[in-house]
Order: sequence, then C-alpha cells, then structure tokens
Amino acid sequence: AREPLLKLPLDIVLSLLMMMLSLPVALAIALAVKWEDGGPIFYRQERWGKGGTRFRAYKFRTMVPNSDEYFGIVQAKEDDPRTTQVGKVLRAMGLDELPQILNIFLGHMSFVGPRSLAVGEIVHDKKGRVLRYEDVSGFWERLRVRPGLTGLATIYIPKDVTPRHKFRYDRLYVRKQSFWLDVRLIALSFRLSFRGRWETRGKKL
Repeated sequence: AREPLLKLPLDIVLSLLMMMLSLPVALAIALAVKWEDGGPIFYRQERWGKGGTRFRAYKFRTMVPNSDEYFGIVQAKEDDPRTTQVGKVLRAMGLDELPQILNIFLGHMSFVGPRSLAVGEIVHDKKGRVLRYEDVSGFWERLRVRPGLTGLATIYIPKDVTPRHKFRYDRLYVRKQSFWLDVRLIALSFRLSFRGRWETRGKKL
C-alpha cells in the first residue's frame, strides 16, 4: 500500500496553507464553544494510526462536557441529543475537524484516507451486538495507509451504517489510491463543507 509520490507533499503544503488561512475562523470557533456552556474548547481522543500505531487527535468540542464519562465513546448520530447548538453548526460544516490539520502536518494523518477511528469506541453490528473495531473484517487492511480527514466512506455513505460496510469503502481506497483521486475527494469535501452537508452525507451531492 505504497502512497502516491505526491501525497505527502500535498498534505504538507495544504496543511500549512489551511492553518494560516483558518486561524481567524479557529479563534471565532474557540470563543463560540467556550461562550455557550463554559466547557473545554477542545475534545481530545486517542485514535488508530497507520499499522496499528496510536496518536492523539484534537477536535473542537461539539458535545456537552464530559459526554464520554456519561455515555461512553459512542459515535455521534444525526440529531444526537449530546450535541450542543454550536456543535450542530460545526459538525454540519466539518469545522470541528480543523485542529486535526496539525495531525496531518505532523504526519499522523493525511487529508485523504480511511477515517481515523477512536480507540475503545463502542460499535454495533446489524444485530445490535457490541463489537471492537479490531474484530470487524477489514479493520487491519484499512490501517495499511495513514488515516484521513476525508475519504470514500466519509463522503459517499451515511455515518450510521455498520463498520463492516464502511470498511469495504476503506479497503477500496487502499487498493485504488492515487494522487488525482485524493484531489477529487478533497474538492468534494470542500463542497460538502460549503453546503453544510456533512451530517447528511451519503445522499446526492
């Protein structure tokens, strides 16, 4: 699963550019998150990296403070009651992910790749049984490349489908990855952000 030659340079250049351009937006978001309920600005989480390594990712907090302590590490759903009012706007536009641009610059992540998954997150299969990501078919194959901020599964299928279904798209990306595919997926991701469609992704773009 060798990366395309221009993938890493694209990540470095684009992450530097976005960190500079997004600084005023990031400051405004930080103030809004703090103003709403006085809780922490950032949400930090241990995630799976390439080859099964682990790294710490940061996001702007979009849920009520200490939600993990009360509900466990559970993926957010559409109209999730844990989500704050500011969080709803951030999630719709994908702006809660802005701090992860630093993870991309540091090489933990790429702009495009399989979604970075939380270590210890609670997931369910079609029958409602609790699973570990590590036990789902395709999990380790998707870790042959760096996780991404966006990707095939992130764009083209709803967020509440089963992990097994998502991993099929991730494995397809691992096999088909190319520089121009990355460029196309990044462009589609910007389109979803501008239209505020991240929470309803998987429907017609």
